[in-house]
Amino acid sequence: MDKKYFQMAETLGLSLKQIDTVLSLTAEGNTIPFIARYRKEATGDLDEVAIKAVIDLDKSLTALADRKASVLAKIESLGKLTEGLKEAIEGAEKLADVEELYLPYKEKRRTKATVAREAGLLALTRLILQNVSDLQEQAVNFVSESFSSADKALAGAVDILAESLSEDAKLRAWTYNEIWTYSSLVSSLKDESLDDKQVFQLYYAFSEPVQKLQGYKILAINRGENLGILKVSFEHHFEKMQRFYQARFKVLNPYIEAAITDAIKKKIVPAMERRVRAELTESAEDGAIRLFSTNLRNLLLVPPLKGKTVLGFDPAFRTGAKLAVVDATGKLLTTHVIHPVKPASARQIEEAKQELSQLIDQYGVEIIAIGNGTASRESEAFVAELLPAHDGVSYVIVNESGASVYSASELARHEFPDLTVEKRSAISIARRLQDPLAELVKIDPKSIGVGQYQHDVSQKKLSEELDFVVDTVVNQVGVNVNTASPALLAHVAGLNKTISENIVKYREENGELKSRAELKKVPRLGDKAFEQAAGFLRLPNSDNFLDNTGVHPESYQAVGELLALLEITSLDEKAQEKLRKLDIESTAEQIGLGQATLKDIVADLLKPGRDLRDEFAAPILRQDVLDMKDLQIGQELEGVVRNIVDFGAFVDIGVHEDGLIHVSRMQERKRDKKTGRLPQLPHPSQILSVGDIVTVWVTEVDIKRSRIGLSLVKPKVQE
Repeated sequence: MDKKYFQMAETLGLSLKQIDTVLSLTAEGNTIPFIARYRKEATGDLDEVAIKAVIDLDKSLTALADRKASVLAKIESLGKLTEGLKEAIEGAEKLADVEELYLPYKEKRRTKATVAREAGLLALTRLILQNVSDLQEQAVNFVSESFSSADKALAGAVDILAESLSEDAKLRAWTYNEIWTYSSLVSSLKDESLDDKQVFQLYYAFSEPVQKLQGYKILAINRGENLGILKVSFEHHFEKMQRFYQARFKVLNPYIEAAITDAIKKKIVPAMERRVRAELTESAEDGAIRLFSTNLRNLLLVPPLKGKTVLGFDPAFRTGAKLAVVDATGKLLTTHVIHPVKPASARQIEEAKQELSQLIDQYGVEIIAIGNGTASRESEAFVAELLPAHDGVSYVIVNESGASVYSASELARHEFPDLTVEKRSAISIARRLQDPLAELVKIDPKSIGVGQYQHDVSQKKLSEELDFVVDTVVNQVGVNVNTASPALLAHVAGLNKTISENIVKYREENGELKSRAELKKVPRLGDKAFEQAAGFLRLPNSDNFLDNTGVHPESYQAVGELLALLEITSLDEKAQEKLRKLDIESTAEQIGLGQATLKDIVADLLKPGRDLRDEFAAPILRQDVLDMKDLQIGQELEGVVRNIVDFGAFVDIGVHEDGLIHVSRMQERKRDKKTGRLPQLPHPSQILSVGDIVTVWVTEVDIKRSRIGLSLVKPKVQE
């Protein structure tokens, strides 16, 4: 077995069999969702994240191995590959370490040291190292056209020594570790005029040890530097570095010391600073991407508001609010434009009230979904004032991030070719409340706005990770093949844009599909695509109830045997009781299924057509409006978590601005009786998730800066 597998098993904490199985299944064309759901026995019940980790690490290690092979071949072709160097390269665990070992053998651009070597000054460098007493006199012998004096010849010899030191892998490795362990990253103000809102004020005079830097601080500093607001540097212990380098030499002289200083300050330290900053940035980006992914997953799992007629309300000041009414299935009923807020005239605002009331009554609107963008607070006040005249009608503020991106997209133009961009946006806002997942998959995940510094991280890595999250959630939830849009179907395992469009076209030409088996009639949907996709596609009206479950067609025969064994003809309460009491181990063996597969089948039979999202809290519906100036310190409120960042969580409490729960206010902490220290703060994502309904208390109201401080911990009453 490839030794790479042993490394992967150790790194990921998995067995060799699990590693081999995942890579074999992937090589056969199986998708991550399919492997996670329908090959649990083979993988040892690995979930999507673990399976992706195996695949990603395999790619990474393969790239590392390829680079090692290339470097070894190049050094060997130069006749300079020693056994020790070969072992060092083969044992390197990072690409950066391989490049460090390869550095002395790389073909270089011409340097001062190159010119000095060509002029024969290497021999003079050796005399410097030998600390001969008459160096000045000896240097006269090396005067040439390029080096016209003894001093210039000695300077050239020093350049050779400095370059040699700067390419010493051990010295570079020591310096790298020294910077990571003992240096600090420093930022200072460069141009305050570029930071009119003083967003980067915290970093105007900032210094923190490299090893303690948090990801969000690194990304903030990077952004401030890129904008020209901040100047960034390091603080090092240069004297310590010089002592370490000097210890390499039996004797010292001014020329050796000059070479050491040059190697440290002009060559090695700048190179290691670049490497450390690159690694800090990569780590910070990875953390930001993970957090964005977690937030996106939780947002996609916000439960749908089923069976409600919704009016989408896209607020605006000057151009008027765009309205769209959709029925309980998301079908567009009508669109309209009203002018409900200033600068509209009093007459226009009064007309807007009448027009909105007519829409509510005419179409039986039950909920108004108001976008949280420009003019949202004013529109909310307008709607709240109107609702007392309409019993049973509520409103909810919907995060409209990305709605404008969707409404201007090719997909939106295809769905609603005759509507303006703004009206499409209102439809998206309404549908986002009815079925967040189905609507959000139409939008580039980067535009959804649940993360931090998403525009500052590697866009390729971010896109790959977010696409993986969307695919995972879509397949975990399942998709109604007869109502899903091509955008939603394209995220189903085994399907792509072309096949998804073919499914919709087939529906339009032949009516809704009657069974999963009928999927095979869809053009381009071959056996492999069917195998991967079938279990994730739902058909509520199929004659075979299994077509509306997560049971894969490959297990239909076994399920038939199970039902016959238990004498079940319908899934009534008596049948469900039998399924709950089922002996999984013996039954699995009896009908030829794995235990994990049988557990999943039983869960599906107990809740056919179940929706994973129903386990989460529904959105908060409101009928009145709260203004920021109405808030009081200590006030108790209910809110929805809109975003999680490294330092806390932003919560919608029904005012225009989201409040911030700083991580220090997320749980009560007691000092250790022995040390007197407070326990370490957890990451906010360990306590809250996007979409959570929470009870909070107001701790700060700063109207001027539009900031609201909140706490998850009830404040103690002052006596």
